[in-house]
Amino acid sequence: MGTMKVMSFLSRLLSLRQSAVAAVLCCATALSAQITGETESNNTRAQANGPVGYGVQVSASISSASDVDWFYFDTVSSGSVEAAVYYTSPDNFNWRLYDSAGTYLGGGTDSGPSEIGSVSVSAAGRYYIEVSRTAGTGTYQLLVTFPDGSGRPPRPINLRVWVTGNAADSPTQPVGGPAVLLMGGGSEVDAAFVNRAYPIANGGDVVVIRTSGSNGYNNYLYNLTSGPTKPHSVETLLLDSVAKANSAYAQWVIGNAELLWVAGGDQSEQLNAWKDTLAEDAIRQVYDRGGVVGGLSAGCAIMGEFMYDPDGVTAVTSAEAVANPYRSGVIISDGFLDLPLMDNMITDTHFRQRDRMGRAMAFMARLRQDNRTTEIVCVAVSENTAMFIDRNRVGYVDGSGEAYVLREDAQTVRTRVAAGQTLIYSDVLRTWVGNGYSYDFKTHTCSVPAYRLSVNGDNTPFYSWADPYLMHLPVTVSRFRLD
Repeated sequence: MGTMKVMSFLSRLLSLRQSAVAAVLCCATALSAQITGETESNNTRAQANGPVGYGVQVSASISSASDVDWFYFDTVSSGSVEAAVYYTSPDNFNWRLYDSAGTYLGGGTDSGPSEIGSVSVSAAGRYYIEVSRTAGTGTYQLLVTFPDGSGRPPRPINLRVWVTGNAADSPTQPVGGPAVLLMGGGSEVDAAFVNRAYPIANGGDVVVIRTSGSNGYNNYLYNLTSGPTKPHSVETLLLDSVAKANSAYAQWVIGNAELLWVAGGDQSEQLNAWKDTLAEDAIRQVYDRGGVVGGLSAGCAIMGEFMYDPDGVTAVTSAEAVANPYRSGVIISDGFLDLPLMDNMITDTHFRQRDRMGRAMAFMARLRQDNRTTEIVCVAVSENTAMFIDRNRVGYVDGSGEAYVLREDAQTVRTRVAAGQTLIYSDVLRTWVGNGYSYDFKTHTCSVPAYRLSVNGDNTPFYSWADPYLMHLPVTVSRFRLD
């Protein structure tokens, strides 16, 4: 490299470093200033608490009939201010927005259990929110979004969001992806985030989507690590309707994520709210950009090409699925996300703890019997366990439990897969993959050997060996075919 090129390169590198340092210092200053709780006395505009951060939940309380609370925030331009006060009935709290001169601009003053509203502001500047009561006393949560320079589209006023960190889009891009992170439920697996997902996310933005709950992931994911892989931000979106999932806001936030995480809950509710929406397109955009897409429990269940989708029916048990693989509760959907790393796969969760081996095999048998796929692999993850599938289709397991890979080969026989009849499904290959082990989905190899497992609904028990969750087949049990 010539001298001039070297000097130019070093100059650019120094400039980038100075910009990065400035951005970090600016972000750190803003974060340290944002409040998350009320400090009394804030009963007048002059005593207002703040600044309130974009989408940062502030916990506060109305302690008496005469108590009022004031808060402030700063906008960088004109635009829409959306605010919400959430409280518990029969309380009834209101909010009102004022400019820096004390002029009333609008607010939320309807009856409970929340006050949600939108007010347009005509200029950048400092604005004040007053929270007061018309009935009751007690705690509440305040959420405000406003023009903050992040480039976000306007937030629908009924869409709840929580932001921890810098609300602007991270300048970083994923490195070494795409990848899929599957967690089976119970506790999250820290090591799978810190050692596998976060290096690919590369210090970018983490977005959590859910159909119920609130911001439980924000502080956990934001503070899980430090240094260059620490998230730029964590934002949770409560997408509990098609309209919210179809918003330009959801599309922008999700599409700019480096790690997209789907919380637990009900996978049928998630599919009903997100399928064929802008949010679904944006999730695929994260993957196509080389990011990480994953989820826990129900969030894991929707990652495969095929998804168990009970849609309001009580989850089917192994005994029920083996007794009749066509019973009404065995509903398998497809056509969502279509992540290439998950082609020809179905997932299951809480696996060993809820004895779901039989139902997973029933799902596989149904998909093959109905000619919905020429190949099927089930990736089943137990609680407190994660499988991270990298861009080379190698799955790495972390956590205190184990994952299982089930698949057919030329020796597998679907002897009986019929409506109203017991299932007989023979010689399915089953591989145990525990903490520190990996499974290569390209070659279907693992350092732990695969063992053949069969189910026969005419027998009690219906598994071909007593404990189908063991790492190795016991030497005292002989394998047998059921056809």
